[in-house]
Amino acid sequence: METARVLVAADKFKGSLTAVQVAERVTAGLRRVVPGLAVETLPVADGGDGTVAAAVAAGFERREARVTGPLGDPVTAAYALRGDTAVVEMAEASGLQHLPDGVFAPLTATTYGSGELLKAALEAGATTIVFGVGGSATTDGGAGMLAALGARFLDADGKPVGPGGGALATLAEADLTGLDPRLKDVDLILASDVDNPLTGPKGAPEVYGRQKGASEDDIAVLDAALTHYASILGPETAALPGAGAAGGIGYGALVALGARFRPGIEVMLDVLGFAPALARATLVITGEGSLDEQTLHGKAPAGVAAAARAAGIEVVAVCGRLALPPEALETAGIRRAYALAELEPDPAASMAQAGPLLERAAESIARDFLAG
Repeated sequence: METARVLVAADKFKGSLTAVQVAERVTAGLRRVVPGLAVETLPVADGGDGTVAAAVAAGFERREARVTGPLGDPVTAAYALRGDTAVVEMAEASGLQHLPDGVFAPLTATTYGSGELLKAALEAGATTIVFGVGGSATTDGGAGMLAALGARFLDADGKPVGPGGGALATLAEADLTGLDPRLKDVDLILASDVDNPLTGPKGAPEVYGRQKGASEDDIAVLDAALTHYASILGPETAALPGAGAAGGIGYGALVALGARFRPGIEVMLDVLGFAPALARATLVITGEGSLDEQTLHGKAPAGVAAAARAAGIEVVAVCGRLALPPEALETAGIRRAYALAELEPDPAASMAQAGPLLERAAESIARDFLAG
């Protein structure tokens, strides 16, 4: 009989456990039932927050830079480097986590720091940059990012426009000639689980503006400003998948930096070395905080399950809450899901006790799939 070898490739449980902690807890629970079980861990991410941490867990070096936060204050942001490949996470510089509780700046939040973070990767010698975008506090179409990399955005008086998406309504001229020349020699991969266009009913302001504090009036202002901005930089690109990612930073990367869009989880599985790890496994455990409809649209567990199914390897999932019927799990390639909510129905208690509960769920997986 083939010796069991488990690959734990799960994303974070947002608000309670990092992807690394998920892997540790699952491993502990499995080994309580099957002592000495061979377990390989590969924390994963889909381009959103947690992407740099997943790269570091896979052997990349963590680097830090002082950059401009979304409100203009300095923040410390991390990126990951291995050889000439960098993993840059825009949320590290321009993410919602940098906003004080209850403070939003939908019209003025800037991606300038994300440009500074890309520049730090260039300074470190990166020639391939995986640019994970998600979790942004911004809706500026990537104008701040491009400004940090040498672009100039001027109003009718020849003065620089202010920070944020709202100010783009006054844009008269975009000068991209000063962009960092090193960008021409870089393979910049826009890694995102979002394929929205820049503007319109499925665009960045309408779909994601409210979670960044935008009122209905703000959303109208931002949509008009970004439409105007795109009319100057290139309206065709605004309709491309991924242009609306992270408040339109996807558009800025596609239109001015020569980026190519790829689903975030596909890129990250390549970068993290998932294929060789999968080849060694007899069972894969994936998961994230909430397994729901969104999971099926490019989130990490769906990507892991699809790759494992193609290799003929069984997949089970762990999650905080499960909002998918068995048939949807089966279609995604997940044999069974183990939810912490089944062990602790109170959401607050479940999140507070996520670690021990996850170990219990892993014990159940071991009994159901590995014992005997």
